[in-house]
Amino acid sequence: METTAWTQLYSVMHARERRPLARATLRRIAVFARPHRRRIAQFVLLSVVTALLAVATPVLAGRVVDAIVSGDDGSLVVRLAVLIALIALAEAAFGLLGRWLSATLGEGLILDLRTAVFDHVQRMPVAFFTRTRTGALVSRLNNDVIGAQRAFSNTLSGVVGNLVTLVLTGAVMFTLSWQITLLALALLPVFVVPARRMGRRMAGLQREAADLNAAMGTRMTERFSAPGATLVKLFGRPGDESAEFAARARRVRDIGVRTAMAQSAFITALTLVSALALALVYGLGGWYALRGGLEPGAVVALALLLTRLYAPLTALAGARVEVMSALVSFERVFEVLDLKPLIEEKPDAREVPEGPVSVEFDDVRFGYPSADKVSLASLEEVAALDTRGGAEVLHGVSFRAEPGQTIALVGSSGAGKSTVAQLLPRLYDVDAGAVRIGGVDVRDLSAASLRGTLGMVTQDGHLFHDTVRANLLLARPDATDDDLWDVLRRARLDALVRSLPDGLDTVVGERGYRLSGGERQRMTIARLLLARQRVVILDEATAHLDNTSEAAVQEALAEALEERTAVVIAHRLSTVRAADLILVVEAGGIVERGTHEELLAAGGRYAELYRTQFGNVAAAA
Repeated sequence: METTAWTQLYSVMHARERRPLARATLRRIAVFARPHRRRIAQFVLLSVVTALLAVATPVLAGRVVDAIVSGDDGSLVVRLAVLIALIALAEAAFGLLGRWLSATLGEGLILDLRTAVFDHVQRMPVAFFTRTRTGALVSRLNNDVIGAQRAFSNTLSGVVGNLVTLVLTGAVMFTLSWQITLLALALLPVFVVPARRMGRRMAGLQREAADLNAAMGTRMTERFSAPGATLVKLFGRPGDESAEFAARARRVRDIGVRTAMAQSAFITALTLVSALALALVYGLGGWYALRGGLEPGAVVALALLLTRLYAPLTALAGARVEVMSALVSFERVFEVLDLKPLIEEKPDAREVPEGPVSVEFDDVRFGYPSADKVSLASLEEVAALDTRGGAEVLHGVSFRAEPGQTIALVGSSGAGKSTVAQLLPRLYDVDAGAVRIGGVDVRDLSAASLRGTLGMVTQDGHLFHDTVRANLLLARPDATDDDLWDVLRRARLDALVRSLPDGLDTVVGERGYRLSGGERQRMTIARLLLARQRVVILDEATAHLDNTSEAAVQEALAEALEERTAVVIAHRLSTVRAADLILVVEAGGIVERGTHEELLAAGGRYAELYRTQFGNVAAAA
């Protein structure tokens, strides 16, 4: 029996739970397959032709035997041999062509699905990424997309080819000897039925192995990142970490051994049944031939055809498993595509007005969305999504920054300052009220125009595992090296970058961990300077800087913010003293507003925060 048949047959042992065919899923699959319909038709036709050639060879071999027995002069035998050789060449050529079509279809489908999922995920709100496990999301782009691809590259060709081969082979065998054919087929249930029963028992082990591998992958991803490795070294227990990982790995090993033995037993049983059926054909067929009831060539043809009959029979018996597995993969991909983004760009979205622009919050109310609105249980790896959420965290926030003004937000941790900052670039949408840039509601602006107008430096100073140059060019891809060195100088980083092994082409490491915290933050400030946006948000932009670096960067920021509208969030009150307006945010609302001197004179919450930070010096002020 052919090795490919063994692989197809063994797939029966990995059956998933039976699920009803979803017509909606099939219709959506058809939508993705429509651009490839011509190639699919060619693929199906080629599978039919290949099946016809596979059946022709045994019949011709039988004719050769009959010609030899009948005492032919050799001319017919030579012609038949030449024809068999030509069929073999054709099979080889069609096999290569079929593999090319299969690969083209499969890889084309992977491209379409991955692109669709990637583009869709990019449109998801920040709330989606704060809840989703990165590994689970990446799995949709890899494992499930590849699983869906098999529906076209493997299952489609297998079902079509095996069905045609089965019909033709069975028909030819019945015309040669229906008695022998029926007896040979009688042995099939001896193998198929136990195999399917074994498959149901093995399915649970396979799912457990997949879960364990996923858990180990997630654990390695978390522990092998720079911050994760640091945390384990500082607070972890290496012995316990190793023991837990080893326990899962041993379980995977045990399942692997059992699966390997089951596969070996499966293939051995298949080989045995095939050999028994072949013995039956030779024994019974030979008995008929000796008594004149069957031609010798028919016996040989039946034996050869039998090897072409068992493979498609057993493969088709497991075809439902293949189809359902592919459908499950498609459904998991569609599950992500069906998750509607909370933030959508309007078809008639506007551009931000030219020139300096104002920033306005008009009676803004906001609550973070619950998990069931932005995520999937399977992506969070939980049984059910948390339906809690929606509680209002901003209560009627209103303020206005005129073009070129700097507004500072101060207050306790968790008061809502960063939430205010996230609403301005439309990382979230308000529940009530409006956020406006240049007098236009941000919900009416195009995403490209909003990105081109507004820049933001966050607390963590995130950098990609790429070069200094690539991290800066995110802000302005057409920037020259002179532009890059200019912003690095203004961010007080040029000397550092020049000292690096490859200068601008030095890789900064995952999340920029080859740089210090202050250096990472100054790198993000350099990126902001390069972007030259008209509105700037600084969310604790100098949080990781020492006093010397902070003073240097403040000079650069003062230059960068000149004639630009800015919203600055800071815990260090020394960084906001020069702001045109300071807003004190507590419990989701603005409790005080004014300049530094006005707020100190008022003796309220701002004065309290100032005294806490500066002690006697502040009191003297």
